[in-house]
Amino acid sequence: MAEYDFDVLVIGSGPGGYVAAIRAAQLGLRTACVEGRETLGGTCLNVGCIPSKAMLHASELFAEASHGALAKFGVEIEGVKLNLDQMHAEKAKAVGELTGGIAFLFKKNKVEWIKGYATFEDSSTVRVGDRTITARDIVIATGSSVTPLPGVEIDNDAGIVVDSTGALALPKVPEHLVVIGGGVIGLELGSVWLRLGAKVTVVEYVDQILPGFDEEVRKESAKIFKKQGFELKTSTKVTGVTVEGGKATVTTEPAAGGEATTIQADAVLVSIGRRPNTDKLGLDKIGLEVNQRGQIEINHDFSTKVDGVWAIGDCVPGLMLAHKAEDEGVAVAENIAGNTGIINHDVIPSVVYTMPEIAGVGLTEEAARKHGEIKVGKFPFAANSRAKTNRDTDGFVKVIADAKTDRVLGVHIISSLAGTMIAQAAQAMEFGATSEDIALTCHAHPTHAEALKEAAMAVQGKPIHI
Repeated sequence: MAEYDFDVLVIGSGPGGYVAAIRAAQLGLRTACVEGRETLGGTCLNVGCIPSKAMLHASELFAEASHGALAKFGVEIEGVKLNLDQMHAEKAKAVGELTGGIAFLFKKNKVEWIKGYATFEDSSTVRVGDRTITARDIVIATGSSVTPLPGVEIDNDAGIVVDSTGALALPKVPEHLVVIGGGVIGLELGSVWLRLGAKVTVVEYVDQILPGFDEEVRKESAKIFKKQGFELKTSTKVTGVTVEGGKATVTTEPAAGGEATTIQADAVLVSIGRRPNTDKLGLDKIGLEVNQRGQIEINHDFSTKVDGVWAIGDCVPGLMLAHKAEDEGVAVAENIAGNTGIINHDVIPSVVYTMPEIAGVGLTEEAARKHGEIKVGKFPFAANSRAKTNRDTDGFVKVIADAKTDRVLGVHIISSLAGTMIAQAAQAMEFGATSEDIALTCHAHPTHAEALKEAAMAVQGKPIHI
């Protein structure tokens, strides 16, 4: 048997890669992880999930303090000022703590960090810089990058036409920010700058924001965002962006075709999706192709068609979500070690961290109806005692159940606490719960979570408080 440098080599240290590496090491496998960034954690920790949440939270605090929202609770504040540099500094501090935390976990679990970028030489050999490394099993966890908009040049350093990385680091609040793309990332980052004082216009190609989410959730979210001050231009196509004199001109036309119009902006965020990082791995050397979306096709156990090569996370089909990649990281390590690692891809929650948050798990109502007869229960936060007391009544909970078996097929929530509340729904679905199971479970009073119980009761047509 050939002697390898490592039992397992993981390419990429994002949420999927670093978790796979740690789990493999915990299972007694000699493990290394290749990462070319200066810090571990991939897009998520460095320029994605974590810094965006820092800015979202900070901007929410600023909005509460500066817009008089606290006065009705007897908290009167005058002379509120924005210190954007400090806001960015606190964001950087949080990122540093978390990326440093992964480096600590690598040391603790004896995972070797190989700095650089890997390309395949053969199915058990990669080259990183001038070093050649062999491993019995190799896990591709290279994540994804921002999808470019043809003809539109991103320059994050200039801070005018930016992607999500640049939008997290704008040195000043733009007077007018145009967001190209009405998906999760565009709405989250748009809401940061809206709260800090920018006018924000969102341009979305399809007829509604948040493609892929439940239809009713999309409509209600649009109403809430418009009320907050977002300008939403749906069914609109961006045909070009030009920059002159520190300003941008965005040219648009109706998606169905028609007369062109222009929008003047101080900053433009291009946020039309993400694409897998698979093009520089030398996959052709091991006979591994990608599909039309640039993704690596995998089997149920995350193995590819090449023996000893596995793939997880954003570079394989499925939702591009950090928590999906993390769970796949654990599962692939278990499979490599000869154990059983599985993921229920039907029960992966999605969250939009705007205010209110928007969360969903399982099937949308539209998808569920295609599968058969369903019952739907809804409960508004306007009728929830805690939400009413907190003056936090935007949104609702919606529970979708199979009409014959009552098994929960999907749950969708708009609420300030939706991202936290969706965990209960996901766990219930993982256990195969019926709507009656949720309805008969005692929920603490007064809490936002009672709205989930009442929505489950509403599946049978019998909520108490409406």
